[in-house]
Amino acid sequence: MPKLDQQIETLQEKLKALKTRQSAIENRKRAISAQRERKADTRRKILIGAVVMAKVEQKVMDEKLLRKWLDEALSRADDRSLFELPPEG
Repeated sequence: MPKLDQQIETLQEKLKALKTRQSAIENRKRAISAQRERKADTRRKILIGAVVMAKVEQKVMDEKLLRKWLDEALSRADDRSLFELPPEG
């Protein structure tokens, strides 16, 4: 019986190691997926910004409206300074 018990114990250890490895692989896949989504989100925002800026430059969109939106949406001082908006008071 001790030999059979040893085999069971060895197999249980292997199973535990494989489960740990599988969990690590799944965690890595989730991390990679999240990173890709963040990059895609950032790219979408950049492209939207480029289109809006182009429309303002082409006089298709009112710059005053854009500045109003920015003034309402931006609260951080460094963000506001990028668009030459006065600090929030």
